[in-house]
Amino acid sequence: MSMLEAAHENDIDLEGSLACSTCHIIVMDDDYYNKLPEPTDEENDMLDLAFGLTETSRLGCQVIAKPELDGMKVALPAATRNFAVDGYVPKPH
Repeated sequence: MSMLEAAHENDIDLEGSLACSTCHIIVMDDDYYNKLPEPTDEENDMLDLAFGLTETSRLGCQVIAKPELDGMKVALPAATRNFAVDGYVPKPH
């Protein structure tokens, strides 16, 4: 399960409107961040569009929950950049 899916299942307001970078999360602890696989070039390209980018930013749809990540804390940025058109109804992915 990705962090995006977990957020949706727990009624946490994390977008995922297929307008990439809207599911931007910030991993709060470097030790946990370093346990994650390296982001792909595609993920890094999407992160370049994210609001409030940090050294430990990732896309929530790319961070998969695993036992070694138990206890990891993430934060949501203060805002998102949603490039979807007005009236678009996002669907979880």
